[in-house]
Amino acid sequence: MHIITDETYFITTTVTDWIDVFTRPAYKDIVVDSLRYCQRNKGLKVYAWVLMTNHLHIIASATQNCTLADIMRDFKKFTAKRLLTEIANNQQESRSEWMLRRFGFAGANRKEPGSFCLWQQGYHPELLHSRDFYLQKLNYIHNNPVKQAIVAQPEHYLYSSAIDYAGGKGLLDVTIIT
Repeated sequence: MHIITDETYFITTTVTDWIDVFTRPAYKDIVVDSLRYCQRNKGLKVYAWVLMTNHLHIIASATQNCTLADIMRDFKKFTAKRLLTEIANNQQESRSEWMLRRFGFAGANRKEPGSFCLWQQGYHPELLHSRDFYLQKLNYIHNNPVKQAIVAQPEHYLYSSAIDYAGGKGLLDVTIIT
């Protein structure tokens, strides 16, 4: 799907093989810091988001010269590099060899030898064409941690915009759509 500038999209980006990478705060913080950088420097406008153990959902648009496709490409490239380094160097990560082997296997078909593939190809943008569709995706995002039995209430999950919609302040700047 072609991304139209000034439009708002529901985006999903998933870790290769659905590996549960985002189980440690250090890994999750890399994603949050990168999203924050994209907001401040690339024109990413975030309306809602949730980072689960193996995927990210975000409702977003692009507001500057970058397209949403450019932002997502750069975000995924940067976070993959940082996450792979963190995984490789984390002495407390018991799964590092296994994860790096899986990401290496997934990257084996790439042009550069020794490539790793942390994120699956693409990011599956869906144009939010109506208010009802937006509300459906917003509820889906915020209820994801509840469905996974991580929290009892959406606003209790730290790596989400649900707290912003409940009147609090979350980790990212979020533009609330009412």
